[in-house]
Amino acid sequence: MRVIFMGTPDFATGTLEEIVLAGHEVVGVVTQPDKPKGRGKTLMPTPVKEVAMKYELPVYQPKKVREPEFVEILRSLKPDVMVVAAFGQIISKEILEMPKYGCINVHASLLPAYRGAAPIQWAVINGEKESGVTIMQMDEGIDTGDMIEKVVVPIAEDETGGSLFEKLSQAGAKLCVKVLKALEEGKAVREKQPEESTTPYAKMIDKKMGAINWENSAKEIEQLIRGLNPWPSAYTKLQGKTLKIWRAAVLFEDSNDAPGQVVQVTKDSIVVQTGHGLLKILELQLEGKKRMDTASFLRGYTLKEGENFR
Repeated sequence: MRVIFMGTPDFATGTLEEIVLAGHEVVGVVTQPDKPKGRGKTLMPTPVKEVAMKYELPVYQPKKVREPEFVEILRSLKPDVMVVAAFGQIISKEILEMPKYGCINVHASLLPAYRGAAPIQWAVINGEKESGVTIMQMDEGIDTGDMIEKVVVPIAEDETGGSLFEKLSQAGAKLCVKVLKALEEGKAVREKQPEESTTPYAKMIDKKMGAINWENSAKEIEQLIRGLNPWPSAYTKLQGKTLKIWRAAVLFEDSNDAPGQVVQVTKDSIVVQTGHGLLKILELQLEGKKRMDTASFLRGYTLKEGENFR
């Protein structure tokens, strides 16, 4: 099939590659404009653009995909289908209705759960036992179109946002190619979604979300730590400095200390009281320092019982 692919971050790269390797004709790759990065503010291509260049595919980077001039460019490519994976722009009804098979979306959740921009992180933060990918026929709503195919991916007890991201990216790439074949053969079955999502909206993640509230339970905090790893990370304050916490374990017991207070320091861990339960910190990073396990941290930093995280 003649495919227009729309995507931007790492999550989308595997899907583009699988489509190419499956033998489809990718007539255009649409991705966000290059952004300046680093101290020199050098313009860097998006991950999807890098894959497109690897396969010598034509790349388009409109500021707004809905602009009339760009809509005409898309029309001139005569796509049979458009595949969208974490593109980052709203797609107009005119574009959605353009291809023979419409636009399909690779969404990183088991719809109708976790509609929105950050379904992967929220699944971990909320302590879900499984996630997955849904290939959806796009409509004008946000993740509300008819579901075509799903794949379930279990969430491990030590799952992070980053590790689940990789699993769902790979699963979504393979599922997308399967759905393209079903569309071409006329075997794709569409299932309408209920109007209401089965979970809260998976709003975009920002750095402020990483601030640990020690009044929350140890379980909630540990899930937050994993969900925001590797970005933007969960953090607290220690003696006025930011302390990122990368890995921790829940101890289902309590002390008489206040939430945020250090109740025990061993050679390889720091135990902190929360609103319910104790949190054992195993890996951390003090402002200006490298990420390290707690044993390494304590060899160079003196921390006493009774100190407080804020």
